[in-house]
Amino acid sequence: MVARPAAGRRRAALTAVSTLVLTAVPAVAAAGPPHAARPGPAVARTLGAEQAPPEVLRALQRDLRLTAGQAAARLANEADAGPRAGRLHNALGARFAGAWVTGRTSAGLTVATTDAADVDAIRAEGAQAAVVTTPLSGLLALKDDLDEAAGRVRTAQTPVWYVDVRANRVVVQATSRSAATAFIEAAGARGKGLGIRVSAERPRPTKDIVGGEAYYIDGTARCSVGFSVTKAEQQGFATAGHCGRAGATTTGVDDTDQGVFQASVFPGKDMAWVGVNSDWTATAGVRAEGGTTVQVSGSVQALVGAAVCRSGSTSGWHCGTVEQHDASVSYADGPVDGLTRTTVCGELGDSGGSFVAGTQAQGITSGGSGDCTSGGTTFFQPVNPILEEYGLTLKTAGGTGTPAPPQDTSTDSWSPGRVYEVGETVSFSGVDYRCLQNHQAQIAGSPQAAPALWQRS
Repeated sequence: MVARPAAGRRRAALTAVSTLVLTAVPAVAAAGPPHAARPGPAVARTLGAEQAPPEVLRALQRDLRLTAGQAAARLANEADAGPRAGRLHNALGARFAGAWVTGRTSAGLTVATTDAADVDAIRAEGAQAAVVTTPLSGLLALKDDLDEAAGRVRTAQTPVWYVDVRANRVVVQATSRSAATAFIEAAGARGKGLGIRVSAERPRPTKDIVGGEAYYIDGTARCSVGFSVTKAEQQGFATAGHCGRAGATTTGVDDTDQGVFQASVFPGKDMAWVGVNSDWTATAGVRAEGGTTVQVSGSVQALVGAAVCRSGSTSGWHCGTVEQHDASVSYADGPVDGLTRTTVCGELGDSGGSFVAGTQAQGITSGGSGDCTSGGTTFFQPVNPILEEYGLTLKTAGGTGTPAPPQDTSTDSWSPGRVYEVGETVSFSGVDYRCLQNHQAQIAGSPQAAPALWQRS
């Protein structure tokens, strides 16, 4: 099992603000029924939410059965909900237990806490409060125990496990209850309130420069391009690790020489990147439908419940919702940690392809079950850990320059190209800011200019 290098930093970001008092959260006058969400203080929306791409809107209408107005409203509501959830995440600190959107248009935002005294402050931000027993940090620690056990025992009968913030538990999906129980016992987690989901579903890698287009590995296998990236002067794209090992060569959708896998990890993680030759140019585009593209504007992580769309070279452009973050899947080659579970369909050859929420890059298609005729479940490797792991910069619409992420991540100064997580604090122009949403910093997205991403301390 490959250890997650970012786990310690993530845990620190979750708990570092636990001493903040909730009176720091702006309050509004109480109104409405006791458990109704109320409008909270206005915050800026995530970049790209003002003008949703028509390709995304059409696909949301088709796959989530929404009207045009509902699709537009959903994206706008989700862009508003992210910063609100980030503000409460920072204020609650160690008591924070997750956040998710609800409803056909994502009009509802729920934020979970382990302390009932936080309810009024949560409602003051326009969110509904859920009082639960286990903080998010506790759920992640419990899942870490399962991840560690997966490196020691066979998991063929327990192919998926994930953090379910809506249910405030960690779920083990298995082919039988006895298989799940054995895995839980192997992790030393018996009696800790884990959930069990019995299912015959067995995700598999969907093996098979615009996101979603086909490329070929060593002239034999086919996968899909994820997102264009740069590293210093080298252009390339992020994709799935199971598609090829370091040193494998690729040809593009037009069967001409394209590039070489620079690095690859699978299992443990499912991430890789390909450096392309001078014939290819990195773009911010992701293939949608009818020859159109969606232009990526950043990598802000979507909340659980949010709409997400996928592009792949086999099945094309499809949408669904984010079900859980921090899922682990046991493929035949071994377990993969840190994936996101979705309701989007997928098929063989879609591996490596792009997942976007609005115009925000989310991740790289890893594997799943079912198909786009009968439906199914698909998992993606989040893109921000790939950018951080390999020192890559996401290619974005309107982006200028290709800054390399700083090698010394201990600095407190805000740096373009660096991946930030909720709760991390930076200094910019002599002012301290706290991160509201996981993202890679863009040159034009300084804390002062991006209130949807940064909260002034």
